This record gives sequence, C-alpha cells and structure tokens, in this order.
Amino acid sequence: MNNYSEKIVITTGDPNGIGAEITIKALNLLNLPSKEIVIISNSKILNTYGKLSNNYEVIEIDYNEKVEPGTISAAAGDFAFRALEKACELNPKFIVTAPVSKEAMNLAGHKFNGQTEVLEHFLAKAGQKAEMLFVSKDFRVLLLTRHCALRDVQITKDLLIEKTERLRSYFQNKLYIKKPSFALCAINPHAGEHGIIGSEEETIMIPAVESLRKRGINITNPLPADTLFIGGVQNYLKGEKVPYDCYIACYHDQGLIPIKAAASEKTVNMTIGLNIIRTSPSHGTAFDIAGKNIANPESMIEAIKACVY
Repeated sequence: MNNYSEKIVITTGDPNGIGAEITIKALNLLNLPSKEIVIISNSKILNTYGKLSNNYEVIEIDYNEKVEPGTISAAAGDFAFRALEKACELNPKFIVTAPVSKEAMNLAGHKFNGQTEVLEHFLAKAGQKAEMLFVSKDFRVLLLTRHCALRDVQITKDLLIEKTERLRSYFQNKLYIKKPSFALCAINPHAGEHGIIGSEEETIMIPAVESLRKRGINITNPLPADTLFIGGVQNYLKGEKVPYDCYIACYHDQGLIPIKAAASEKTVNMTIGLNIIRTSPSHGTAFDIAGKNIANPESMIEAIKACVY
C-alpha cells in the first residue's frame, strides 16, 4: 500500500448531495499539487458533478446505483460510510470529509449520529474521544454535546472536565498556545439566575470550573450564552481579535448559531482528540440544490485550507 501519512485524503460524502460538486469546485479553485491530495470517491459520481482540473489520485469505492441528486437512499449512505472507513484505513495526515446524510447512513445499517462518531469508532486509540470544534479564523466553538435531541442534553461535572482537558491539549499540542482562554456558556437562560431558572450552573458547572482552575485552566464561570457570544460575533465582524480563544457551548444550536451567523460559509467543522485531524464544511448535503451546479464551495475550500496552511 502507498504511504499516505503526509497526504490530505478527501471523501466526497453522499453521492446524491453536493459533496462531489463542492469538492471538485474547491480543488479546482485551490489548484493544489497533485501529490498532496487523494480523493476517495467513484469516477461515475465525480463525472456527474464536474471535472477536476488536476490529475489527483482517486481511490475508487464501488457504487453500482444510479446517481440521483436529491435522493436519500441506503445505497448512498453505505457508499459514504465505506468511503470514510477507507479514509481511516489509509492513516493520512489529514482527512477532509464532504457532507453525508445521517438518515441515509442509518438506512444502510450504520447507526451513527454523524461522521465524528464514525471517525472515533475507527481511529480512537487508548481511550481517545473525538470532539467537535467549529473554527473560523480565531473564532472557535467547542460543543459539549453533539447530534442529540435537546431533551437528551445532559452536562455532568466529569463531562465538562474531560472535554475541556482535551480542548486544552489541542491548543497546547497543535496550536502551541500554552494557556488558552475558554468562555463557558451556561445551559440555562441568564445562567440560571442563581437557581431560579435552573440549577445546573450552581450544582454542576461551577464545581467543574473550580476543579479546572485548580488544574491550571483559564476558564470563565458559566455565563449567559446570548450576551457572551455578542462580543465574539461583533469583534469577528469588525476584523478584531475575538475575546476568548474558544467558546464552550452546551449543545449544538447554542454554539453553531452565533459562529455561523458571523462566519457563514467560512466556518469549518474540525474533529480533534484523535491522532488524525479531520475537517469538514460546516453545512450539510443540501439535497434541495444537489445536481444544479449552484453549490457554494467556500466552506469546503476553508476545510481544505485548514489542512494546507
């Protein structure tokens, strides 16, 4: 087998979504050297959505179905899963993933809530856990919980401590920031108003924060998420430094609404905590526009650039 340890491996996601289209557009605009890039896909799928300008290596994954843009199918979900599995097998320097359909993967029997969980399944070693970090320049948001129903969001002291420790490790070992500053979002409105609107801040989050500070971690008390994010969004839009190195959000929409509102197509979904860094566009399969050649490749460009620069 070829040595892929210094390569960027790109999967094109669901065959019926915009993944192949934005991959082709992004690579054509970036015009990266062929030796740096490996694409895991299928020639039929690639040819349906465009033409690559450079002669990149393509590792073929079987796909015997008709490409039907906008269609959710078990076959497409299985293809996306097998492509991701192959990317993990290659053990590259970076993995960039185009969007997949969780519904399609589940129809195919792959019971994962997203690609982050698949990557953890195949790549985690010695107790490693994957974390979901969203990034646009110096605006960063870590999710304490990922793709789960809002009623299932549960923040425990141990969860908060473990995930914040992993976040610090990423900053110190990958970004070389010795003492990063973290802003913690409260889970309740107004940070619970001292127990009037919820007790999680008082009983769970503040004790966790106190423990983290004893470990040398620079983290705020749980603060109201709406006002906390205002400073980050305003500074980002003005081109000024964001007040904290990372915001820690309790659940999916709490963290993603502000960074996507500020950065839109410039946001990258990054998987940290494993030996291989994975990046991805921050959007989904966009079945409604698949096959129309109107998909915006900006987030995919940023995902690839995050591996190159």
